[in-house]
Amino acid sequence: MQQQPKTHLNPRSPLVLDTRELPRRPGAMRTVSRAVEAPDRLGLDLIGVPKGATLDLDLRLESVSEGVLVSGTVTGAVEGECGRCLAALGETLTVRIQELFAYENSTTDETTDEDEVRRLQGDLIDLEPVVRDAVVTALPTNPLCREDCPGLCAECGEPWDDLPADHTHDQIDARWAALTQLRTEE
Repeated sequence: MQQQPKTHLNPRSPLVLDTRELPRRPGAMRTVSRAVEAPDRLGLDLIGVPKGATLDLDLRLESVSEGVLVSGTVTGAVEGECGRCLAALGETLTVRIQELFAYENSTTDETTDEDEVRRLQGDLIDLEPVVRDAVVTALPTNPLCREDCPGLCAECGEPWDDLPADHTHDQIDARWAALTQLRTEE
C-alpha cells in the first residue's frame, strides 16, 4: 500500500466521503450510493475505465472502534482492446472494496506502520486510492475479445478471423528463387 500524501482533501471531490454524520461509536452505520466521474488513468495500457466515465458507488460506512470501515461495490464501464487482434472491447466491471480508515490519534497509530492502514483526514475519507487499487487489480493484464482469439496475421497484420481459411503469404528465399522457377516450368 502506498503512503498517503499529507494534503488537504476537497470535501466536494466525488471520491471524498464526509463522515461527520456518522457517529463515532462502534456499530453506527450509513450507506452511500452515488455516481461519480472516473479519475484519469484508471486502468492499464490495453484496458481501463475512460476518464470521466461514470462509476457507481454502492457503499456502507460502519463505525468501528479504530475508525470507519468502508465496504461495498464500484461498478463502471471498461474500454480497451484485445491483446491479440486489437479489436475494441467494452464491458461493465464490478469490484468489491473493503478498507479500514483509522481515526487520527487512535491506537492504530501505535500498533501499525503508517503505510499499513489508511487514515481519515479530519472527518474525510479519500476513496480514490482504494477504488484505483480495486479496479486496476481486477483488470486483465492481457485482455482478449475471446479465449480462442487467433490474433493477427504476422505478415499482413489483418485479423485472422477476417481472412479466408487458405490465407498464406508465399515468401521465397532469394537463394531458392531459381529452383522455384524450375518447379513451375514442369
